[in-house]
Amino acid sequence: MHTPLRQVRASYTDHTITVYQAYSPAIARPALAAGRFVAPFRRERMTWIKPSFRWMMYRCGWATKPGQEHVLAVEIRRDGFEWALANAALSHFDRDRYPDRDTWSRAVRTSPVRVQWDPERSLRLAPLPHRSVQVGLSADAVARYVDEWTVRLTDVTGLARTIHTHVAAGNLAAATDLLPAERPYPLPPALADRLGATA
Repeated sequence: MHTPLRQVRASYTDHTITVYQAYSPAIARPALAAGRFVAPFRRERMTWIKPSFRWMMYRCGWATKPGQEHVLAVEIRRDGFEWALANAALSHFDRDRYPDRDTWSRAVRTSPVRVQWDPERSLRLAPLPHRSVQVGLSADAVARYVDEWTVRLTDVTGLARTIHTHVAAGNLAAATDLLPAERPYPLPPALADRLGATA
């Protein structure tokens, strides 16, 4: 089945969407205990959320990279996620979205959210020909993420490591069976156009 070049794929319900982040135990454990992000999580830093489980595995090396040993599934409100996309600037210049580079640069400087499209990853973490969205939150967007949008935090580190064990053993069928189910997210047409998403 053909996968569009730029498509948001995620696990989601009628009201929430699941995104992934990886942190050190010092940040992940207090967050899991509180059910929300608390100190030493720093609101002043840009925080990147990723709807693609496999892209998160690529980024954190299956929960093995220093400072990214705990993978969290963060269930957030869909209206919050869509607010982020509606207030985002693309991380790359796209002449179909911006009239010139100065306009794009201004948008990057003033927008509280950054969106970038990176190659999706296979189970072996090789790049695929289609892309996955990453959403960077800063300033007001981080406050909204922490205080308003987050519904539930779940530690999926064990799942990540189990899947990795199957991949390392060459048992890709077993690994695939354990992946979170992700499907195309129904972006409103105005948001799809704003982000350069393709059908």
